[in-house]
Amino acid sequence: MLTTLCVLLSMPCSASVVPVLSPDTIRIEVGAKEVNGRVYKPHAARVRVRVGGPDGPITSEWTNELSLGDSAGRPVMRWVTKGTRPTPNGSGTMTWELRQTYDAVTLQPYGYDSRNSLGGSTQLALTGNRVRGTKKAPTDTAAQAVDITLDRPGFFAGASDLVPAAVGFREGTVVVAPFWSPAMTKAEMRVHTVLGKAPINVEGKQVVAWKVEERRYSDKQLLATWYLLDTSPYMVYGEVPLPNGQVQHMSEVAIPMTGGK
Repeated sequence: MLTTLCVLLSMPCSASVVPVLSPDTIRIEVGAKEVNGRVYKPHAARVRVRVGGPDGPITSEWTNELSLGDSAGRPVMRWVTKGTRPTPNGSGTMTWELRQTYDAVTLQPYGYDSRNSLGGSTQLALTGNRVRGTKKAPTDTAAQAVDITLDRPGFFAGASDLVPAAVGFREGTVVVAPFWSPAMTKAEMRVHTVLGKAPINVEGKQVVAWKVEERRYSDKQLLATWYLLDTSPYMVYGEVPLPNGQVQHMSEVAIPMTGGK
């Protein structure tokens, strides 16, 4: 699962030609019956990030752990993500932790709690298209209130790779859906296209996975290429183009669960 590391989440949409979609296009909204999050079982995985090449030095690393539970009678997913990455000024390393709650069937986001070792934090509760909570930058003396009404509910953009498996893999399938992240004030439409199965080297092991392109709907810009499974660790590899022309490479492997503590 991708997390909030990707800088593309805060990039603005640009108005352009609407892409021509396949006859196998599935248009979904949050809550759509076509989405079945039950494909995701409790598991843990470790992600390593390299920039510039698949064999380059590791720049960031994190673990994801999924547990399933119940909240007010609703089945929910609870994701715990813990990682390290360089500080914004490049002078050292920072740690961070992200806890998210989704509907276990529809993938609708319910809660987002992010904290880092520099003192920054974001706590948000989502009800439909309303986002409320607080955010605090490391330089802030107090948390700032957040109360935003989106134009429509969105799946979490930092975990956009969850949606294709929940809809189901079939070569040629195109999924159009709204996505949201804490940096956004409106949902952004994105397009996932299942290109077919392809081999990929994941940390020295050859894996055959579903190759899926993710593009922004408005301008067709490529946001990521994913290599996905319908079993743990689900996302095994990802390539994200960066604004400077480099590519961010992410490899993911299964690890033992710890209980999400």
